[in-house]
Amino acid sequence: MRLFDSLRSFASSLFHRNAIDRDVEEELRSHIQHRADDLERSGLSRAEAERRARIEFGGYQRFKEESREALGVHFGESFLQDLRFCLRGMAKKPGFTMVAVLTLALAIGANSVVFGVLNAFILRPLNVPHAESLYGLWRLSSNDMATSYPDYLDLRDRNRTFESLIAYNVTQAGLDTGSDPSRAWVDEASGNYFDALGLQPYLGRVFHSSDERGPNSAPYIVLTHAFWHTHFQDDPGVIGRVVRLNKHPFTIIGVAPPEFHGTLMFFNPDFFVPIVDHQWIDVNDMNARGDRWVFMTLGHLKAGVTPAQAIADLNSVGAYLERTYPKDDPKMSFKLARPSLYGDFIGRPVRTFMTGLMLLAGLILLAACANLGSLFAARAADRSREVALRLALGSSRKRILRGLFTEALLIALMGGAVGLAGSVVLLHALSVWQPISRWPLHMSVNPDAKVYAVALLLALASGLLFGAVPVRQVLQTNPYEVMKGSVAGTKRGRFGLRMTFQDVLLVVQIAICAVLVTSSIVAVRGLANSLHNNFGFELQNTTLVETDLNMAGYLGDKVPPMQKRMIDGIAAIPGVETVGLADQIPLGDTQPDSNVFTDNTSDLRESNAATDAIMFKVSPEYFQAAGTALVSGRPFTWQEDKDKPRVAVVNRVFAQKIFGSEAKAMGAYFKMPDGARVQVVGIAEDGKYASLTEDPRPAMFLPILQWPSNSAYLVVRSSRDPEQLGPAIRSTLRNMDSGLPVYIQTRFKALDAYLFGPRMATISLGVLGVMGAILSVVGIFGMASYSVSKRLREFGIRIALGAQRRELLQTALGRAGKLLAIGSGAGLLLGLAAGKVLAFIVSQATPWDPIVLGGVVLTMLLLGLLAGWVPARRALSTDPLMLLREE
Repeated sequence: MRLFDSLRSFASSLFHRNAIDRDVEEELRSHIQHRADDLERSGLSRAEAERRARIEFGGYQRFKEESREALGVHFGESFLQDLRFCLRGMAKKPGFTMVAVLTLALAIGANSVVFGVLNAFILRPLNVPHAESLYGLWRLSSNDMATSYPDYLDLRDRNRTFESLIAYNVTQAGLDTGSDPSRAWVDEASGNYFDALGLQPYLGRVFHSSDERGPNSAPYIVLTHAFWHTHFQDDPGVIGRVVRLNKHPFTIIGVAPPEFHGTLMFFNPDFFVPIVDHQWIDVNDMNARGDRWVFMTLGHLKAGVTPAQAIADLNSVGAYLERTYPKDDPKMSFKLARPSLYGDFIGRPVRTFMTGLMLLAGLILLAACANLGSLFAARAADRSREVALRLALGSSRKRILRGLFTEALLIALMGGAVGLAGSVVLLHALSVWQPISRWPLHMSVNPDAKVYAVALLLALASGLLFGAVPVRQVLQTNPYEVMKGSVAGTKRGRFGLRMTFQDVLLVVQIAICAVLVTSSIVAVRGLANSLHNNFGFELQNTTLVETDLNMAGYLGDKVPPMQKRMIDGIAAIPGVETVGLADQIPLGDTQPDSNVFTDNTSDLRESNAATDAIMFKVSPEYFQAAGTALVSGRPFTWQEDKDKPRVAVVNRVFAQKIFGSEAKAMGAYFKMPDGARVQVVGIAEDGKYASLTEDPRPAMFLPILQWPSNSAYLVVRSSRDPEQLGPAIRSTLRNMDSGLPVYIQTRFKALDAYLFGPRMATISLGVLGVMGAILSVVGIFGMASYSVSKRLREFGIRIALGAQRRELLQTALGRAGKLLAIGSGAGLLLGLAAGKVLAFIVSQATPWDPIVLGGVVLTMLLLGLLAGWVPARRALSTDPLMLLREE
């Protein structure tokens, strides 16, 4: 309340000053008049009574001034005077003002952008009612949220701690609205999905549990608002319209609310369909308990239920499933995780990276404050005679300090406003950016009140921080000594370097710059190494054609002939050298895996598996088309179909882990979970399959005729530019089947999802590194220029006495060079420590790379030369005669 009263009094003093003056005058006069009335009643005349009353009252003007000060009028007037004085001073020094405002705008803008992203991804909850009680079920044994549909039904019906458990799966389907079939991203959701989340439709209705009456019983679509806007132009008549998904009729029944984009943050599906229609969307058996195809299970906790109680309840259900289905459901224990970032799978690296980025952005702000602190200290030194004169004339040190802080806060608010405006523009641009073209990724990072509040707080804190730097100078100013012209010296340190507080600030900002430069070079080097890594396949001259024959209605025995037709048709295009086919590809959307057992294992339970291997189903030409080398053995043939013995090509890690060596692996057998014996006929080189940073892991390639799949990636190797092949490939496939959706991209473009994190880390750190370099250059330039300007007379005398250019340069820039070396050394050490963290984000990022170390040293040296070039030229061009004339 006292703060509120003070603010109200201050506001009144600014906007109602005349009324306050009138009230004070009236109050003081009333005191005198009341005393005069009393004296008049005692027998004195009116004139004598008023005279005596004024004498007894005392100093009228003193009481008036004290009353005005108590009411805050003096403070308001002096604040306005300080504000006008600061504005005049800033207008006289436009260069200083512009540098200060832009410096702070860069720092606050960077912090606002980083905090805006941090707020959107981590602090802001999902846009659903009661998001704080919404949790996903994380299975500890598999370290993910996936489950089978039968397990979901048991968990939903047997738990006692959730209001209602819902399930959904993310997949793709072929959408035909009457022209040009396309691939669409679909959320297959349980019937209680919208009701359990508490969502109401924007248009039409949503589906409910009552709509589910068995497999394929609810052919309904609920569009997202964004998809309705972009594909149906906000047409309300779309409700009731029949479209086709994978050649099956579905009715559009509603549009989801505009603010809802699904329960996985930044992954926005195009529409929702009931999960009971899964067999129309995919070919796998939705009721197979061992097939954990459901992407996520989640729900709201009941009121009063704690997460620990929910975990205990889920584990009791899991124990029941373990006993009842020991083969399909081993180790059914759970924990709770937030669904928005898929628990720790996406959440942990995002939180780690954003926290680190926020710390680096904070270092940028600290460097900016150090920079401005140095500028303010130098400016205060230049104004020492003015300060001394004001003190000599009776001004208080408190009033002078208040003027300095007013100027600092004014610059800080101006810089904050410019930085915030820039950050708002950038955050809006990020919100409409789609980083990976084939995935529905959208980062909704539009700023909210938290971002504006943080920008304001950073501006005020920055103003107070760098405004406090010259406080000691003002408090220790001796007007007599300053007016005499004497200058206080600084103490010499152990290494012969005079260290002032401004020097310490410059060392700090140089060290911060070195940290940022080191981190950015480590990230760039790591990304470059990643792009030249041994992937186990070749990127050059390779085109990927993605399709799913299920989307065009091909099932069962119709699939292999169509796959062979597509291979032969594309192989006939001029310039195409070879075409291979795979159900999935290394570093693709998904990496299916399977337990593998040794040949002598009879109990094929998961606990007895020899290893878990990545599994690809490929055509005979795949290895040549993908550029995957076979180190021994042979590829498949088109004669190896279902009627022939099962064969496989495995990688080196698989051979060593299962058989002990590559030599023993050739011709040997292993078993699949269904008991099928598979003979190894070839060994392929190792590669990257699920992550750029993964350790070598087992992988096996199986003939697609023996292990049929509707999914198909056509790998096209050609002598032509892959970008030019797209139209010819599309035309060829459309001639075969006009209803077949296809997506064509280069093999390098297909790595966008895996390179997204390293690229963002590299770009973010690169931008921060450039900003740190700019601040460092400004700081060194400011210090060197100030030092040269103060010593021009000395340089003139030295030149007149025959000083050499080398001696002048050493005198002019030696101090800056020593500070640069100290700051760069400290920053390099800190940057090497920070570089270790980047190894978790950027593959092969190592701070001890000689190129990194050399790059940091060279960069800091160039920054020093750039910052000292102009002051050095000014020192060398000093004219002694001109200076003596001025003296």
